[in-house]
Amino acid sequence: MRTATTPAGNMTRMTSLDILRLFSALAVLFFHYLYRGAQTDKSFLATGYPELAEYGIYGSYGVTLFFIISGFVISWSAEGRSFAQFAIARFARLYPGYLACMTLTCLFILGFGMAPFETGLANYLANLTMVAPAFGQPFMDGVYWTIIMEVIFYGWVALAVLSGVFGRWKFELAAGWLVLCIANQVYVESGLLKFVFITNYGPYFIAGVLLQHMLARGVKLEAVLLFAACFLQSFQPLFAGQQGMLALYGSALSDGQIYATNTAVFVLALAAIAVRDHIPPSPWLIALGGLTYPLYLLHHNAGFVALNHLSPV
Repeated sequence: MRTATTPAGNMTRMTSLDILRLFSALAVLFFHYLYRGAQTDKSFLATGYPELAEYGIYGSYGVTLFFIISGFVISWSAEGRSFAQFAIARFARLYPGYLACMTLTCLFILGFGMAPFETGLANYLANLTMVAPAFGQPFMDGVYWTIIMEVIFYGWVALAVLSGVFGRWKFELAAGWLVLCIANQVYVESGLLKFVFITNYGPYFIAGVLLQHMLARGVKLEAVLLFAACFLQSFQPLFAGQQGMLALYGSALSDGQIYATNTAVFVLALAAIAVRDHIPPSPWLIALGGLTYPLYLLHHNAGFVALNHLSPV
């Protein structure tokens, strides 16, 4: 498996990943609008679409697909870069867009919001840090928890780049992280480890790292086996969360549906890599990929408020 590289050692843009990002964002949007918003208490949408909820529920897996893509892209971005180059690139990619979308959400909710979507100056200031709950404030938008997962992942990669071990020991670091994920999910069950090392979602990030590793350095048996282990371990938190879905929403995917949907997530990630050379970059595809981040950040709280104002009820 080979691909073109830039002088910095990074691979050329993969339009197939832009398409996959957009698909992931739309999947999450459909989950929120067609499943979460269809709950009977109408706390999110005044008018829900319960007849579509059985389809919308699958959209929650857009988040896990995002995490695989992120593992791949961040590993790609770190390859051949210094700590400063990596940190600046990640900050420029993440924070300005976050700040703009968070501010727009705040202004929209201030102008048009209603319970439970409300905000104020203290909430806005806390959200400038991206870790609002640490200051006793809720996230400006319900999807920001995933951004925290991303930031933690970025932080660990940045430390590995700074220490000089990322390029040399990427595979070993991935293997050690997966062992930690398995140990905490199955035996230790520490909330601190779960948060600091993202042990629930680690297998998805690690799978993405391994895909980039194999693409850049060749497919080897140990990497394939570790990728397979990520796939198998990724089911454990999904089944653990099944009861939480039932308690929170009154419905959840069956065991068979979980097996099928999570398998589809990994197949889609593999397919995007496999067809990378068959989807040439084009301005409109790149633009769609660029719209994914703001779409994801703006669709939840502001989206629910907008839909409620448009609702005939």
